[in-house]
Amino acid sequence: MTHSTVPVIFDLDGTLVDPAGGITDGIAAALTELSLEVPEPAELKAMIGPKLSDSLLNVAGVPEELLPEAIRLYRAYYLDRGIAQGRLYPGIGELVEAYASAGRPIAVATQKPEGLARIVLEHHGIAEFFKATRGSAADETLEQSGPRGKNAIVAAALADLGTQSAVMVGDRAQDVAGALANGLDCIGVGWGFALEGELQDAGAMVIVDDSAALAATINRLDEVRTAILNEVRNDGIV
Repeated sequence: MTHSTVPVIFDLDGTLVDPAGGITDGIAAALTELSLEVPEPAELKAMIGPKLSDSLLNVAGVPEELLPEAIRLYRAYYLDRGIAQGRLYPGIGELVEAYASAGRPIAVATQKPEGLARIVLEHHGIAEFFKATRGSAADETLEQSGPRGKNAIVAAALADLGTQSAVMVGDRAQDVAGALANGLDCIGVGWGFALEGELQDAGAMVIVDDSAALAATINRLDEVRTAILNEVRNDGIV
């Protein structure tokens, strides 16, 4: 009997790592340095996950001519203090380590700049478990903004895994959109930064509340995939 494991692509902030104020404090510090108004706490939290340049323009109202400097100030804060404020969500470190040990292909697809994403994963001691880490360009180019940016990032992670069959795990609507654009289902996680109803409205296949439920959902996908492959083999198609 053939047993098949489903490759998994994880979002980063709000899915693997709780920034614990590192992102919102950094944004607030950058805006304050530029003498710009700092959004309310709920709006700052809503800026976690989407492309930073989009959030600064559309939520914080940063003038486009000040965008490069706002990003520079934010990055300086985040590298100096913000990363250290973050922590892995409960059970996540053990889960990705178990997947890597068992040979399950796993990757990260985030709208955080790719190099910075690797620094975050290394800080939390889990970088080695992922076959691939894909993110946005280091210069935060606006051309990679919005859902299309996430679509391309997920596609790049899929290519690195050498498969077109995987499941996405994420906490925001753009994670779901990126998955669906690549023909994947998305498991939404309830511990991230999605607004009420955001993941359901985006089309997440299911929403889980903790890492144990996430593992159980992925195990069920393994069982379905295994059953289909064995049925195909028994029919003599492969």
